[in-house]
Amino acid sequence: MANVALAFLWHQHQPYYPDDLTGENPMPWVRLHAVKDYYGMALHLLEVPEMQCTINLVPSLVMQLLAYVENNASDRFLDLSRLPAESLTAEQAYFVIDNFFMAQFENFIRPRPRYLELFLKRDLAHQTAPEALRRFNVRDLRDLQVWFNLAWIHPLAFERDADLAELRLKGKMYTEEEKLLVLDKHRDIMAKILPLHKQLVDRGQVELTTTPFYHPILPLLIDKKLAREAMPDVRLPRFLQGYPEDAAFHVREAVAYHAQVFGQAPKGMWPAEGSVCQPMIPLLADHGIKWIATDEEILSQSTKGYVSRDQRGHVRNPQALYQPSRVSEHGKELSIVFRDHALSDLIGFHYQRSDSVSAAEDFISKLRGIGSSVSGSEPALVPVILDGENCWEHYPGNGVAFLRTLYQRCVSSVDVKPVRIMDYLEMHPPRTSLPYLAAGSWINHNFDIWIGHHEDNTAWDLLHRTRDHLVRRQGERPLDAKLVERAWREIYIAEGSDWNWWYGPQHSSAQDGLFDFLFRRHLQNVYHLLGEAPPDDLHLPIAARAPRPTYTQPRSFLEVRVDGRRRPIEWMGAGVYLPGNERGTMAMATAGWIHELHFGFTPQRLLIRLDFEGSAKAALANVDEIRVLLPMDPPMEVVIEQPGGAPRVSWYEGSERHPDKAQAVEVGIDQVATIAIPFDLMHVPVDGELRFCVDLRQGGQSRERAPREEYLATIRPSPDFERINWDV
Repeated sequence: MANVALAFLWHQHQPYYPDDLTGENPMPWVRLHAVKDYYGMALHLLEVPEMQCTINLVPSLVMQLLAYVENNASDRFLDLSRLPAESLTAEQAYFVIDNFFMAQFENFIRPRPRYLELFLKRDLAHQTAPEALRRFNVRDLRDLQVWFNLAWIHPLAFERDADLAELRLKGKMYTEEEKLLVLDKHRDIMAKILPLHKQLVDRGQVELTTTPFYHPILPLLIDKKLAREAMPDVRLPRFLQGYPEDAAFHVREAVAYHAQVFGQAPKGMWPAEGSVCQPMIPLLADHGIKWIATDEEILSQSTKGYVSRDQRGHVRNPQALYQPSRVSEHGKELSIVFRDHALSDLIGFHYQRSDSVSAAEDFISKLRGIGSSVSGSEPALVPVILDGENCWEHYPGNGVAFLRTLYQRCVSSVDVKPVRIMDYLEMHPPRTSLPYLAAGSWINHNFDIWIGHHEDNTAWDLLHRTRDHLVRRQGERPLDAKLVERAWREIYIAEGSDWNWWYGPQHSSAQDGLFDFLFRRHLQNVYHLLGEAPPDDLHLPIAARAPRPTYTQPRSFLEVRVDGRRRPIEWMGAGVYLPGNERGTMAMATAGWIHELHFGFTPQRLLIRLDFEGSAKAALANVDEIRVLLPMDPPMEVVIEQPGGAPRVSWYEGSERHPDKAQAVEVGIDQVATIAIPFDLMHVPVDGELRFCVDLRQGGQSRERAPREEYLATIRPSPDFERINWDV
């Protein structure tokens, strides 16, 4: 019998983007993730009939999908894609050349020669849209319309559709008819998604679950003061009232809508952002929910640290983590399972940089390690839960090779059995009960992302005042029932977690302002539906910052001794990268090893310093290699083996090793890790751009990368660098 029951739960979610009053939708992400991820993830499961998993479909996503398919809904990007390239106005063309490169560069744009050519022609970093448009002819604009929409289609769709494959092969000089064919294929694919999921349910491969309707943080709707459980000193909004009746709406409507669309009510639920609390248990149980899932850190808080991880990431008391538990309140009961956030983060953030076969084998080996650590006759339940759409664009080929390999390894391993969560619970009901379910989310077991910061609290207070205004108007005079229902829908949409995801300091994107606008628009719509003018403060942006840079640039030359000693004064002029959640739509639950990366230079050398929680030598004891990756032509790498012991340095250009060049690289590892690389080795001219990242590897796998996405970019300074910097 398998000793590990592997329970994948893929969470499929998008916020509710449309403005129902105007009929406008400024965002394309439901459509684009549909033709790529929601379709592709279902096709992967069709390929491997023995593979089982759980897929969580948020009702607000399903509603938008059906609107595209059944009501010919659109979005601004689709509207502009449909327009003939020769008829685009200047403003429309500016939008196209500014926004139709919103795709991951390394895997979406770089591998496609024509898309890359157009990207380089646009030169986003140096040219305004009017300047760039002078270089774009009609053929360029049409090809850009095509490639933006073609690049987002899942690779498996091209294997199944000869017309799509032929269009991709053509590459350029598309006609208007070919462009419209691509857009028609989008709609055709979207129409297949929900029937495919129903087919997977009927085949016994998939359990479908739900989330409260518009993806609210349910505990904060019930009682904002629950935030103090994990954050005792948090500054809460001015208005502390909870809205338990709104929480009930989101749960009731989610269950009813799921049953309407899929023919049966869901038994499981992934609460938005894995957010849980003790008071929500009766609400979910009363609406037929049998089980919920959240993060392992909630279990750690609920057991006062009995389940936790040591400094090496090993689970203390794994028996308690890898089994379901029971939670109850006022005589109502739920089963609860806890995600292994280390395994989930490996798929979400790390395996993208590894060979597909070795990554899949590494994953299976870790499952076997869990199985051997848990005693008893029942298989260890290992929930691996993450977004089903956001990580794949960071994998080569949208992760097709990795997922194909992983699924095949999962179903062919005698000691690992993929399961649907409800199936496992029916065969192995919980044997333990938690006395109390700690309030928190899957991110740091708290609600810091959504409440406490000035911007978050401002949003909560604006929501409260708008909601309170609607309640008072209902009490003052009879109102049209349909208008009132629509007004309450706007309130419920504004209660979604996604708006506050972008408020505060934790996450940022180029579309922060648009998310801010949409949140306030939903509140404004409440007043419009009541026939009133919205208050002035709903017209003022809440987000008061530009997207934060992920790193700073060096300001002066450095004089550094490369011996691994921590001397902050030597690095005062350095640039600094602070690891964070720079992938805006996703967050890591596992803390990284690298706490800070400092970088700078002398006129002759690039200098890098890595800081860890303790000493670098201790932190790197279990790291096999430090690699400094330089994406030159050919690619170059500095490889430092055994960095926690007696470091050995190698230099690679492409696949060729150069021992003589390795001797010119200096390394010092003690309190910190310091690395010095001559610019001449990298063939970087003065004032030439240099890009690099640092990768920590263990067991042949990338375990941490800084930065986590893209590369740090700087320049080789001229001798006048400090004077020029001072002048500026």
